[in-house]
Amino acid sequence: MWEDFLSLVSNVEFWKFASIPFISAIVGWGTNVLALKMTFYPLEFIGLGKLGWQGIIPSKAGEMAGKAVDLLTKNLITIEDRFEQIDPERVAEEIEPALNRLSIEVVNDTMERVAPVLWESAPAILKERFFQRMSEGLPEAVEELMEDVKMNITELFDLKAMVIEALESDRELLNQIFLRVGDKEFRFIEQSGLYFGFFFGIFQMSLFLLLQLVLNVPQAMAAWTLPVAGLLVGWATNVLALRMIFVPLRPRRFGPFVFQGLFIKRQSEVAAAYARIISQQILTSEQIFDKMIHGPSAPRLQHLLQLHVKKAVDGVAGLSKPLFQLAQGTKKYVQIKTQIAAQFVEGLPRTIKYIFKYTEEALDIENTLRTRMQGLGPVEFVSFLRPVFQKDEWKLILVGALLGLWAGFMQLLFVFGGELTSGI
Repeated sequence: MWEDFLSLVSNVEFWKFASIPFISAIVGWGTNVLALKMTFYPLEFIGLGKLGWQGIIPSKAGEMAGKAVDLLTKNLITIEDRFEQIDPERVAEEIEPALNRLSIEVVNDTMERVAPVLWESAPAILKERFFQRMSEGLPEAVEELMEDVKMNITELFDLKAMVIEALESDRELLNQIFLRVGDKEFRFIEQSGLYFGFFFGIFQMSLFLLLQLVLNVPQAMAAWTLPVAGLLVGWATNVLALRMIFVPLRPRRFGPFVFQGLFIKRQSEVAAAYARIISQQILTSEQIFDKMIHGPSAPRLQHLLQLHVKKAVDGVAGLSKPLFQLAQGTKKYVQIKTQIAAQFVEGLPRTIKYIFKYTEEALDIENTLRTRMQGLGPVEFVSFLRPVFQKDEWKLILVGALLGLWAGFMQLLFVFGGELTSGI
């Protein structure tokens, strides 16, 4: 018995057959790994003319970004809803010290340029009183400005355009959203290739033995089942893995076992990962306000700011306004007021940063996204990762099949190369 076993394991033919499931497992794993890599990389097209490759996700960055934003804005948050949480009075408190420093700088600079003689001859106590009144009047102006911003936020800030621009300009960030959200699912696709490949390899080996030992098909001819099997393994491992990620949507019991799509079972964990990357790398307070200040709607915000600053200057001037206009002229007064408003607009980027910490808390984007995403139904939730594959799923499967076919040919050459040559 022992001698028979030793004879069997020392037989080269035995190892050729025994290696089939293991090689099939490697093929299944390798094709899945490469297919996934080719889904996300390279970020830019590599090749000559039309012959080459670019990752499926990066090649459709605009389309993918649009889908991601539609899901975000339709199912999870709106900018109106988030800005409604901001308290204008608290904003005024946060920005007041910086605004007071800016007002002193702006008023001194403007008066020295527009009305130098008047400002130079003005008593120190008068200047101090003017600055004191500015300090008292500015918080109210900020509150009113923030109320206007909240009422007109959709005109001042385009959430969809901002997110699409961020993802289109940074394809790696777009990749990272999908890679982090679907981290465990992508690892499952890779590992499942190993298991499914080994399983299919057993059938492949059985078929090989059936053809050669039962049907007496020459080994050189039976060996050609390897490329065909490689193609089937590359195709089937991807199909099965994708199927198990998203199906079934709801738990289904089969005897003692309960099955549900792997991605759906991780809804709470996925929601936390998605909320974190969106809130920390795209929808931060700093980036939102920067887009409002420097984006396409900046003139509208500047107009609102100038209106409120001019109103504040009128309020500070108070009873002295008619006397100033009589002494310097209405035109000069309007010029001073316009210059002060313009310099406040210029100084806005330097002062607005002092409200970022508070507005980050008030907008509460990470917690809001996480909570609302966790509450989505299975269909809506699956749609966050499914678009990665849905339209171009066939490409991922085809790539896996072709890589499997290529690996099958390599297996054919390395394992049965000699017999194949002698058969020919």
